[in-house]
Amino acid sequence: MSLASKYGYTPDKDSISRHLNLIAGGLEEIASEKVYKQCFGLMDQTTLANEDTPASVRALVGKVNAFKRDYPSWPLPASICVYPNFAGLVASEREDKELHVTTVAGCFPTSQSFLEVKLHEIELAVRGGADEIDIVLALNSFLAGDYETAGAEIKAARERIDSVAAQLGRPVVLKVILETGLLVTPEAIADASFLAMENGADFIKTSTGKVKVNATPLAAYVMCECIGKFYEATGRKVGFKAAGGIASALDAVCYYSIVRTLLGAEWIDKTLFRFGVSSLANKLLSAVEQKTVAYF
Repeated sequence: MSLASKYGYTPDKDSISRHLNLIAGGLEEIASEKVYKQCFGLMDQTTLANEDTPASVRALVGKVNAFKRDYPSWPLPASICVYPNFAGLVASEREDKELHVTTVAGCFPTSQSFLEVKLHEIELAVRGGADEIDIVLALNSFLAGDYETAGAEIKAARERIDSVAAQLGRPVVLKVILETGLLVTPEAIADASFLAMENGADFIKTSTGKVKVNATPLAAYVMCECIGKFYEATGRKVGFKAAGGIASALDAVCYYSIVRTLLGAEWIDKTLFRFGVSSLANKLLSAVEQKTVAYF
């Protein structure tokens, strides 16, 4: 029996396809300055390049710091997402603590290492200043059908984060990346979604951005249906994060529409909905300003 069936959920591919076609057909009507700006405020502005340096990360933080002065009618991004070794730099350079420090950790992007190594990296990232930690589901266990081990790793990450965060006197968010492009089927995406939520994820996230297939509307739809079912069963709201391959302003509106349609307006908030992006900011700015903007 699948984990999803515990929550009375089976992905209906035909129904999902029909609803996604309806959403795709209505994007131009939904797209507006207000929606574009809402999407901007939900971004984890991200740099996860091999060539990242302290100077390049500092430059990104500087642009975000200056953004409200240059575009006062726009919100700040929700966070800046970096490798864990840059957490302290972002924390010390940001001017507004509403701008969170997000780091990938736990041996991103493959999660292929010893659990002790993953947990130590997570702890170092939190102590370094991370407000949010994005880890990758242990596919080595999950794809082998060993849900118990995969879930136990998430639970261990949750417990380590909470222990260190309590010492530091501040909350820290846990996002679990499912790497949906490698899960392939809606059924596997659903099982991974429920597994992550059961073991303490604050958010479930589509992708690392480091594989051939990253965020897709189909994966997002299944994940959001699972979030809704989990909320019905437990009363706990879990967030959704789309990451990888979000290349245009209308792409963002598509995910916005999926979340709003399935979960409601209350999920259109940075505490429950994020985009993990590197280039989307300029696309949203350009869509509203009606000219090419290359701010970031």
